[in-house]
Amino acid sequence: MTVAPVDLDDRPPLTFYLSVGLVAGSIIALQIGIMRVFSVGSWSHFGSLVVSLAMFGFGLTSAVMCVGKSWFEKRWLGSVKAALLAFGPLMVVCNLAAQQVPFNAIFLISDPMQKWRLLANFVLYFLPFLAGALYLGVVFLKAKKSFNRVYFADMVGSGLCGLSVLLALYVFTPENIIMAPLLLWLAGGVLWFVSMGDRRGVLAIVVVAILSAGVHYIVPGALGIPKLAVSDYKGVAYARKFPDAKRTYERASPFGYMEMYSSSYLHFAPGLSDNAAFNLKKFPENAYLGLYIDSDGPSGVIKDLTDEEVAYFRFLPMYYPYVLKKNPDTFVVQFGGGISTEVALKEGASHVTVAEGNPAILTAFREDKDLRAFTGDILNNPKVSVIDYDGRLYVAHTKNRYDVIDLSLADSAGLSQPGGFAIVEKYAYTEEAMTAYMRALKPGGVLAVTLWNKEEPPKSILKLYATMAAAARQLGPDIKNKFYVASAYLSTTTVLYKQDGFTTEEIAKLNEHTKAMSFDEIYYPGINIDTAPLKQILSDYHDQFFSTGPAADSTAPAEGGAKDAEPNDPPPPGAPGAEAAGTGNTPAAALVPTTTLSRIAWHTLINGGWQKVADDYVFDTRLLTNHQPYFAAYIKVKDLLAFTDRLDTVQDEWGYLLLWATLGIAAIFAVTLVLFPVIFGWRTIFSRYPGKAGTMLYFLCLGLGYIIIEVGMISHFVLALSNATVSASVLITGMLVFSGLGSFASERFMATARTTMPKIFLAIFAILVFYAFFIDYALDWIGALPYALRIALCLALLAPPAFLMGFPMPTGMTTLGRLGKDHMFLWAWGVNGCFSVIGAALVPIVATSFGLPAVVLVGAFAYLVALPAFFSVLKPLPSSALGSARPAVA
Repeated sequence: MTVAPVDLDDRPPLTFYLSVGLVAGSIIALQIGIMRVFSVGSWSHFGSLVVSLAMFGFGLTSAVMCVGKSWFEKRWLGSVKAALLAFGPLMVVCNLAAQQVPFNAIFLISDPMQKWRLLANFVLYFLPFLAGALYLGVVFLKAKKSFNRVYFADMVGSGLCGLSVLLALYVFTPENIIMAPLLLWLAGGVLWFVSMGDRRGVLAIVVVAILSAGVHYIVPGALGIPKLAVSDYKGVAYARKFPDAKRTYERASPFGYMEMYSSSYLHFAPGLSDNAAFNLKKFPENAYLGLYIDSDGPSGVIKDLTDEEVAYFRFLPMYYPYVLKKNPDTFVVQFGGGISTEVALKEGASHVTVAEGNPAILTAFREDKDLRAFTGDILNNPKVSVIDYDGRLYVAHTKNRYDVIDLSLADSAGLSQPGGFAIVEKYAYTEEAMTAYMRALKPGGVLAVTLWNKEEPPKSILKLYATMAAAARQLGPDIKNKFYVASAYLSTTTVLYKQDGFTTEEIAKLNEHTKAMSFDEIYYPGINIDTAPLKQILSDYHDQFFSTGPAADSTAPAEGGAKDAEPNDPPPPGAPGAEAAGTGNTPAAALVPTTTLSRIAWHTLINGGWQKVADDYVFDTRLLTNHQPYFAAYIKVKDLLAFTDRLDTVQDEWGYLLLWATLGIAAIFAVTLVLFPVIFGWRTIFSRYPGKAGTMLYFLCLGLGYIIIEVGMISHFVLALSNATVSASVLITGMLVFSGLGSFASERFMATARTTMPKIFLAIFAILVFYAFFIDYALDWIGALPYALRIALCLALLAPPAFLMGFPMPTGMTTLGRLGKDHMFLWAWGVNGCFSVIGAALVPIVATSFGLPAVVLVGAFAYLVALPAFFSVLKPLPSSALGSARPAVA
C-alpha cells in the first residue's frame, strides 16, 4: 500500500496535531512513571537522574539528524513509523529488564558491579526516550516552517497527559504504572497513521501494543521475575520477609503507594527507653502495624492500648510535655501513624487537634474498617479534630492557641537514608515553621519536637538545634531559660520550648524523668557545660574523614579527648554515688563525643559562639528555612574534592554526590553532542551560517532557563501542595500547557519579533525576580485551602510566566526554519535539550547551596542573557549560502 505524501507545513489534519500531543505526552508520562518506579523500588533521587536521559535522547537525535539531514528528509515517513512502532515495546521491555538489574547506591564503592548496574539502568531507560525523541525530531524537521503550531501541540499535549498520569496513579499500582504511557503512545500512534492514511500502520501498532501489554503482564509470572524490584534496604522489604507478615492495607494514589503490614516480628519502638523492659508490668503485644509509603518506613500505627498497657507511653520521648502539662489542649503537627495523637489522648488531653497533609493517610484511618478497629477509630474520637492540610500552615493562620504542640518523628526512618534521595524538602522543620509553632502556644504552653538521632557524627540534630534557637530569637533575644533538651544515643532527641521559660520546679521534674528513662540531659537552664573538649572533638571528627593516616575512631577513648573522664567527673550511671552526682547542675560524664558536642552546641547557641563551631565542624549545619528546607546535603562544597577518594566514609551522602557527578557528566556529553554536528559539517554547512555563537547561546539559555524554573518551582510548590509527586505533576502540566498557549500565540508576532521579543524577555525576567522573593507568601496562604482549589490557584500562579516563556523557543525555531537554516534548526533543538539536562542537574545543587530563590534567579538571568543573543538568530543566510541551502530544504 502506497501512502500519499503529506506536507506538514501546509494545513495538516487535526489528527496529526493530536498525535504529536499524545506521543509527546507519553514521553512525559514515561518520565513520571519512571520516577514512581524508582521512588518505590529504590530512591526517587535516582529516578530523577534517569529521567534526565530523556533530554539526552533529544540531544543525540538532533546531532544525528543534523549530520544526516538529507537521509531523514528522504525517508521521513519510514523513520517516524519505525520510531513509533519501537517506542511502546521499548518502554515495556526496558523497564522490565531494568528491574532485573537493580542498582543499590549503598554498595557503589564496595561492589564494582553496582557501577555496571547503574550504567545498565541508564542505557535501558535511555532507549525508549531515544525512540520518542526520533519521532518528534523528524516531525519538527518536516514542519519547521509551522513550528509554532506543532510546538503548541507538543507542549499542551505533554502537559495534559502529565495531569492524566496523576489520575492514573489512582488506577495503576507502581508496578503497572508503565501502562499509562503505553496507552497514550497507542492513542498517539493510531492517530498518526490515521492522519497519514496508513491502515496497515494502524493494525501494526495495535498488534504491537497488545504484545507489549502481554509481555508486561504475562512474562514476569511465567519466568518468576519481578515487575518492580524493591531494594532489600527499603523498609517494606524487611516486613515482607517476616514469616507471619500480612499486608492489611494497600492503596495507590498520587500521594504515594501506601501499604500496611502486621507481624509479630514488627517491633516499632520510636525512641523507647531501654528501661521499659525492666519496669513495665505488661508490655503491649503486637502493638503496631507498619505503615509504608513508597516502600519507606515503617511509621508505627499503634493500636488502642488497654488501661494496663498505657504505662508504655511514659517510656516514649513524646511523653515529655505531659510530664509538665495535665489535661492540655494539644495540637499534633503531623498525624503520621497516630502515635503522638494516641499518647495525648491516653495522657488526659482535654482535646487534640491533629493535622495531616497526606489525604491518603486520612482516608485509610477514616474508611478502612480493620484499621479503625485496630486504632480505636482514633480520628473519629469526639476529643479529636482533624485538619486536612499541613500543620505548619494551620498554626500560621489560626487564632487558636495550645498548651502542647507536638512534632514527633514525622519521618519514619530518619532524615537521611543511606544512598537515598539526598535533597527532599522538610518544610515542617524550618525556622518559619518553628516560629509559627512557638507563637501558637498558650501562656505556659510547651512545644515538643522529637527527631531521629541516628547519625554519628551528628548531622540533622545540629541543624534542628540551630533552627529552633534561631526561631526562638524571633520572639525575644533572651532564650536561655526557654529550652530543655534530652536525647537517647543513636535513637532520638527531644527539644522542649516554653516561651515564658522553665521554672526551677519544672526543670527538676524533667530531669527526674530523664534520669528515670536513662536518657542524656543535653541542655536545661542552669546546666554547667565544659567547653574544653570542643577543640579535640572537632579535630577527631575532621581526622575521621580527612586524616592521611588510619581513620580516627571517634568513639574510642583518646588522650585529652572528649572520652576521657576527669578525676572530679561524676561516676558513671549505676556506680555507687551516681544518683547523688546526677542531682546537681552538671550532667553525667559524656559517654560519646556526639553527646558532648550536642551539649556544647546548645551552650554556644544560647551564649554565643555557635557560628565558629559550625564553621569548624566537618559537616554543614546551617539552619533550615523555607528557602533552604534541607536536612541532607551535609558535605560542604569546599570539601567535595577531598571526599572523592574516601566515599566509603559518607555513604548517606552518595545521592548528593551523584548530583555533582551528573552535572559533570551532563556538561561533558552536552558539549560533545552540541559540537559534533559543527565539527562534522563545518566546511560544508556551519561556516556559511552567520550568528552561530549567538544562536547557540540563545538556545542554551532557553534550555537552562526553562528547566531550572520548572524543576525549581516544583520544590517551591510543595509548600502549598505538600507532596512532591503532585507538585511535579501540577508544575509540569501548568508549565507545558501555558507555554504551549504562548507558543500558539507567538505565531501572530513573528513579523514583529525584532521589537516584540525584547519586551517578552524583560517581562519574563521581571516576573521571575518577583516570584523568587515573594511567591512563598502566596503559597503559604494557598496551602490552607481545599486541595482542588490549591491546585487551581497554583496553576493560576504559573500562568503569567509560563505563557510568556512559551514565546522564545518557537519564535527562534520558526525563524531558523523560514530563513532556510535547516541544519541549524536541528542543531538548536539539540542545544536546547542538552542544556536542559545540565539545568536539571544544576537545580538541586543551587538550591542546597544558595536556596530556592537563587534557583529562580538563575533561571531569570538565563532569559535576560538570551535577549541580546536573539538578534543572532535573526541573521539571514548570505546570498552565497542560499544556493547550497535551498536544495536541502526542497
